[in-house]
Amino acid sequence: MPAHEGPQRSYDAVIVGGGHNGLVAAAYLARAGRSVLVLERLGNTGGAAVSTRPFTGVDARLSRYSYLVSLLPKKIVRDLGLDFRVRTRTVSSYTPVERDGRPTGLLVGGGERRTREAFARLTGGESEYRAWQEFYDMTGRVAKNVFPTLTEPLPTRDELRRRVDDEEAWRALFEEPIGVAVEARFADDLVRGVVLTDALIGTFADAHDPSLAQNRCFLYHVIGGGTGAWDVPVGGMGALTDALAGTARDAGATLATGHEVVGISSDGRAAEVTYRTADGEGVVGARHVLVNASPQELAVLTSDQPPTPAEGAQLKVNMLLKRLPRLKDAEVDPREAFSGTFHIAEGYRQLATAHAQAAAGRLPEAPPSEIYCHSLTDPTILGPGLVEQGYQTLTLFGLHTPARLFDHDNDGVREELLASTLAQLDSHLAEPLADCLATDADGRPCIEAKTPLDLERDLRLPGGNIFHRELSWPYAQEDTGRWGVETRHANVLLCGAGAVRGGGVSGVPGHNAAMAVLEQLGD
Repeated sequence: MPAHEGPQRSYDAVIVGGGHNGLVAAAYLARAGRSVLVLERLGNTGGAAVSTRPFTGVDARLSRYSYLVSLLPKKIVRDLGLDFRVRTRTVSSYTPVERDGRPTGLLVGGGERRTREAFARLTGGESEYRAWQEFYDMTGRVAKNVFPTLTEPLPTRDELRRRVDDEEAWRALFEEPIGVAVEARFADDLVRGVVLTDALIGTFADAHDPSLAQNRCFLYHVIGGGTGAWDVPVGGMGALTDALAGTARDAGATLATGHEVVGISSDGRAAEVTYRTADGEGVVGARHVLVNASPQELAVLTSDQPPTPAEGAQLKVNMLLKRLPRLKDAEVDPREAFSGTFHIAEGYRQLATAHAQAAAGRLPEAPPSEIYCHSLTDPTILGPGLVEQGYQTLTLFGLHTPARLFDHDNDGVREELLASTLAQLDSHLAEPLADCLATDADGRPCIEAKTPLDLERDLRLPGGNIFHRELSWPYAQEDTGRWGVETRHANVLLCGAGAVRGGGVSGVPGHNAAMAVLEQLGD
């Protein structure tokens, strides 16, 4: 699109930001016959759901930021005819621990018999496995009833409660801190910790936080697809956004990269969007504007009062290995342990201690994290030569590291945190991870780490928060609107992760914003 295109050119919808949610909205609206323009600040679409080659001269295309798929409804894939697939992981998780002076752990997956035996090996009995089955049977029932509502108009709280149709589950997930349910159902510290982790991904909270931020995080992590399964995107996360961009273009949408939106003005019926390129500024008209950015950015663009600042709390690390490291727990094959989620320093007491230390302004002494190997499930992200040589990827996601800890020295604290996080991993390995790291064309180890401040700088995530703000309950509250995407401007909608029912790689806010527009237009 010409950089100085004047305001006489108008579209039915201008979408601010070409992340996956913006592309979902663009594809739906363009396929409905509407004229659509997507304005993206960066030189490529995809936002946080991209695949890149981060290591010089190495043919490994990694999911650099977002990395697993659970919340993307099959409905969106079908509706848009996307050429996109996921693969399930046969192992759900492995959590190493030292008990009675010997290395052991908990492997969940590989069939019911193996999982039951793994629980017995760790705990010495059957009770924890039975509790595990009962608890996840409960969350599975909730998932089956709640997940389909994400692409429907927002239910009221009472309507969603009736859909759940399980008062015990409603109390455990929606009313009491999740720590109450975890402690009531499980006795083993390690098992408790594994359950709790789903409440803490990208969310800085304690198990008993009265705000229930941890409950909302937990809910979104266990309802995906109606099952709670987290799957591997074939070809990496960029395969999804590439497919979305192609579908939107094929339907007639215009995708303009290198176009940074700097202002939105609206009278509720028509809007003008001001953008900046390397060549200057331009203005384009729109009947509707969909903002695939954070609520803070929306407020800046519309000159409104910004919401409460968000804060991220995670460390994201990408690695390429020459081989998987051997484990101290010799009863577990590393290819199984790393194919699921490999939990590090995530016992229940460890998580509580790490949170308390970070809340006091210190890096956790034993930083909790979880790791998985994409290439074990989907080797297509590696070049044939790397596959033949046995190379593997590792993705690490660290918890309880709020952005405030990096304010005074982001680079220095990043290095300190990375070293202590890898030391926690090394404590369960039979060889140092450093011995397994590949090197790039310049001889440097193939490892990169991103703090919340790095994500704020690179992707404009407010405070580095991967959800743009605290996750919301998936039901209507005051001023949430019919679809959870509405703003105080009638024709300006929020279609990013900060919308109600946003967060994660889901496409749900993009779908819901498109449905809101089509309803307003009478389609």
